[in-house]
Amino acid sequence: MSKRLEDFIQMNREEFDDLEPSADLWARIEKHLPAQEIEIKKRETKTFSLGFVLRVAATVIVVMGISFILYLRNTKRTGVDFAAINPVYAEQKIQYTSLIETQRNELKSIAKSDPQMYKDFTDQIAQMDSTYKQMNTELLTSPNQERVLRAMIHNLRIQTEVLSKQLGVIEQMDKMKKEQDNDSKNI
Repeated sequence: MSKRLEDFIQMNREEFDDLEPSADLWARIEKHLPAQEIEIKKRETKTFSLGFVLRVAATVIVVMGISFILYLRNTKRTGVDFAAINPVYAEQKIQYTSLIETQRNELKSIAKSDPQMYKDFTDQIAQMDSTYKQMNTELLTSPNQERVLRAMIHNLRIQTEVLSKQLGVIEQMDKMKKEQDNDSKNI
């Protein structure tokens, strides 16, 4: 009987090959399979192509390279030890920079009441500050760092003097306004 079945299948093979299972047959079969086998098969199918791995590796290398360059630039900027050049100048630098910061904060008080004057004052300080930053970059490569540091301290001293004069002008203007207000009240 099996021989007859085999002969029948061989003779009618074309008819058997024409029939294909429906599209959702595998989905129905998977529903009947235990859940662990499906998860294992899904995990096994997660593979990465060589191109994907190379792209990820290249991205990591580029990010690390950029980070290293930025690190080197930051260490160059802050790499100067002012106390090693001259401890007295280093201390003066700290004092002047803190004083300048305090005076700039005081100067911000006129930003709303007189924006034009505030702009003029800050423009003057910005020019001196750009000169200071230029000297700071020169300090890294200068053979005579003490001379450059002395010039930087001088620039900071001038900035504090200018800021003091600007704050004095603001105080005088406030006094004049108060006197005018008192005079107008008295009339």
